Amino acid sequence: MLLHRIDDLEAGGLADYSRLTDVALRRVTEPEGGLYIAESTKVITRALAAGHRPRSVLLQEQWLADVEPLLAPYPDVPVFVGDAAVLERLTGYHLHRGALAAMHRPVLPDPADLMRDARRVVVLEDIVDHTNVGAIFRSVAGLGADAVLVTPRCADPLYRRSVRVSMGTVLQVPWTRLPEWDDAVPLLHDAGFDIAALALSDDAVTLDAYAADPPERVAMVFGAEGDGLSRRALAAADTVVTIPMLHGVDSLNVASASAVALWALSARSQPQQG
Repeated sequence: MLLHRIDDLEAGGLADYSRLTDVALRRVTEPEGGLYIAESTKVITRALAAGHRPRSVLLQEQWLADVEPLLAPYPDVPVFVGDAAVLERLTGYHLHRGALAAMHRPVLPDPADLMRDARRVVVLEDIVDHTNVGAIFRSVAGLGADAVLVTPRCADPLYRRSVRVSMGTVLQVPWTRLPEWDDAVPLLHDAGFDIAALALSDDAVTLDAYAADPPERVAMVFGAEGDGLSRRALAAADTVVTIPMLHGVDSLNVASASAVALWALSARSQPQQG
């Protein structure tokens, strides 16, 4: 690795890390620049294990020993080292996890290829909150869905907050972007999926009833907080599924709902552990 002590915040190679708290800026520059930011040694480790290539690393001195062996296969990757105050001035926030890496984005797979061998997939329609996206990926990783499909206007799963909240599982769970619903529905149906929309509806079936005898292949569709699923998503659904609630509460946070729904389906197919 190529070690650089930071003595100038305008030095070449540091622009990837500047003003990381500016969400609007990162939405524009990260995808178009072909990069995403991995935060913490755990997430960097998972990114490298997934085969993603680092462009550079930014860290505090005390994390150098942890990161150095991870970068052994990448001797030409620059590593920028600075104290906490310098890094905070650069990034705009306290770097309490010690290390960041600018990673090259992998090419997203074709949706049809991703669905070919899957039995359970999660579809995220226009969820713009990065925290919810990351939490859903963590549920998918822990509860056994095979892939995540995100709509064109859904938040970027590789945005820094999504990656962090997911504990790096967005780097492990296969995912890709779907086209608009007119093209997405044939893709899902051609792959044999029942499109199950999680929503409130007079004709909805309860989650426990649906999970008691689920279709062989299920695509569970979750919508944004507040607005819920669009009319087009509901029209695309083969089944509308609802989670029964108590005490006048009509719904759960979308990340919580995804965990409940995935558990209900996985509980029917996973062996009991003694």
